[in-house]
Amino acid sequence: MVDRDPQHSDPLDGFAQTLDRMAASSIAQATSGLSPATLFMAISDWAIHMASSPGKQLQLSAKAARKSARLLDYAVRKARDPDAAPAIEPLPQDHRFVDQAWQKPPFNLIAQSFLLNQQWWHAATSGIDGVSRHHEDIVNFVARQFLDYFSPSNFIATNPVLLKRIADTGGQCLADGAAHWLEDMQRQFRGEPPVGTEAFKPGETVATAKGKVVFRNQLVELIQYEPTTDKVRPEPVLIVPAWIMKYYILDLSPGNSMVKWLTAQGYTVFILSWHNPGTQDRDLDLDAYRRLGPMAALDAITTITGASKIHAAGYCLGGTLLSITAAAMARDHDERLASVTLLAAQTEFSEPGELGLFIDEAQLHILKNMMWSKGFLDSSQMGGAFQILRSNDLVWSHVLGTYLMGERDEMIDLMAWNADGTRMPYAMHSEYLTRLFLNDELAEGKYTVEGRNITLSAIRAPFFVVGTERDHVAPWKSVHKIHMLTGAEVTFVLTSGGHNAGIVSEPGHKNRRYEVLTRPADGPAYDADEWRDGAQKKQGSWWTEWDAWLDARSGEPITPPAMGAADKGYAPIADAPGHYVLEK
Repeated sequence: MVDRDPQHSDPLDGFAQTLDRMAASSIAQATSGLSPATLFMAISDWAIHMASSPGKQLQLSAKAARKSARLLDYAVRKARDPDAAPAIEPLPQDHRFVDQAWQKPPFNLIAQSFLLNQQWWHAATSGIDGVSRHHEDIVNFVARQFLDYFSPSNFIATNPVLLKRIADTGGQCLADGAAHWLEDMQRQFRGEPPVGTEAFKPGETVATAKGKVVFRNQLVELIQYEPTTDKVRPEPVLIVPAWIMKYYILDLSPGNSMVKWLTAQGYTVFILSWHNPGTQDRDLDLDAYRRLGPMAALDAITTITGASKIHAAGYCLGGTLLSITAAAMARDHDERLASVTLLAAQTEFSEPGELGLFIDEAQLHILKNMMWSKGFLDSSQMGGAFQILRSNDLVWSHVLGTYLMGERDEMIDLMAWNADGTRMPYAMHSEYLTRLFLNDELAEGKYTVEGRNITLSAIRAPFFVVGTERDHVAPWKSVHKIHMLTGAEVTFVLTSGGHNAGIVSEPGHKNRRYEVLTRPADGPAYDADEWRDGAQKKQGSWWTEWDAWLDARSGEPITPPAMGAADKGYAPIADAPGHYVLEK
């Protein structure tokens, strides 16, 4: 039947949509934001194809038999020779069984059996013809979660290190652990941060660089930092941090503050401090973040300093937003950017790493409706996703050390900052997940700003791009794909460390190293492996490399500009760190 009145809408449309959103929101709250549909489809895909793959089943049966034989062979060799080589070595990042107590029977056999079983499950969840790559990754991930949960290191009876600790303390460690657990649960129910974070207060022990808030709108405060040298470079530095966390990861303690270090090198530094959005901010979208964030800041900095060129640096999501901003500016012939620095920031999302496990149409349906009910995504929900990605390091090692061993890790500035999260408004985060993460519009030239397409290929300002070796949020090979998206000069640095600690890598930090290689403008687009083969390996902090790079692209030193410009509408409002960073 043809609808003869296409303008007529079903009177139940609005009610039906609201009802559907309420139902999806309820499911999201019950599953902590994970889509049961995604999980069911992934496991079904794997199970059906496994059931119809007799060859794969035969291979797995043979693998199981070989691993059993290896375990038996190890047991015999170990009985004859205490120094016998193990049947299997843990992965380099797996430190659960490094203590020598795990080399003694029966715990050596327990650990070896677990590692062989772990290896078998990896084979069982990988390489099955017909299973989609996304579903394979999910099943592999779920299997790892179960294996991490059942690791012998998590249980009293099968952990020799824990048994010795209990014996040495007369069981006091378990009592201490129970007290720690009770304290943590009480803090969680009250919505309080973890124990020890109270020692790290913005403006007192962290975020202490001296400066002034010189501009404020509904989304950002712009902080201008006081010069610490007699002369400064004529090109100011604008830092655009991620808005999922507070800005002060780049101004932590005085000894590892990137802001203080930059001012000491003779740069005038500005940084954005993001407002912590609430329900009333639900309609702030990505373009609002661009307009009210970096674009508003560039206008203010140009007016305050009189500079015609500005070095801009973006960290994580802030780097992605800066890339969008730079591409829109290039399209519109706005040439104020002297350079673009991206720190652990993705511009291409086809291989986003394990965060991609949480992104498909069904998962976005759940997340969007969970955000719709509140108007924002709470930082604890995103933080929980990051912890699950590294459950062995971030969940079970914490449970073992704190609640069974009875030993709390000492709180440090980076850990305290990590507990000081912010929310993300419904419109912005929905758009980010759909347009960038799922559809990869920026890399494919389909992203629009103010109704017109932008492309990173239009940017001619030089890039300085940093990836970190152990980044589970923005994998370095994904970050490296900027080479494929622009013909501009790209200096790429791969540094040791993870997403946060690799960036907070001040000179003098022990055991820091990095690799660096510059692709000239319009040069060949190296893939990640080709780049690494040709990169120069260096010891120390990548900050010094960045300083030399900025120095080569900056003018002769001048007298520092005034703090703000009262006569031009940018009078100092408050002392740094400002008001927004203190919002809960």
